[in-house]
Amino acid sequence: MNENVKKVLKENLWYVATCGDEMNVTPVGFKDVAEDGTLEIGAVIMTNTLANLKENDKIAIAACDPKTMECYQVKGTAKFVTEGPVVDKYQKMAEAMFKGAMNAKGAIIITPEKVIVASPSPDNGKEL
Repeated sequence: MNENVKKVLKENLWYVATCGDEMNVTPVGFKDVAEDGTLEIGAVIMTNTLANLKENDKIAIAACDPKTMECYQVKGTAKFVTEGPVVDKYQKMAEAMFKGAMNAKGAIIITPEKVIVASPSPDNGKEL
């Protein structure tokens, strides 16, 4: 994953899509690009997303910088974890934001398999 993709992912809201019994897409703010290139999502509510991932571990993420219109889609495989340092990180974030009203159930770790340009440009649809 190149630095432009990482920057757009780190600095902007993600839209996460999953498919199980019913397709689902949700905006995600508790997220990060890990040092090893995996993507992390802190699962605070995400009821439909987690239900879909139990049936189908495939996931798609879209992110776009609204100022530059640089956009990417990442497709991959997701795993839900309920303990470890990544979960601790999102539990602390949720505690700070929601003051105990909601907490992170765990974290979704995504192994990217494809990165696709989604910008309105001649490169639209190009796999990186």
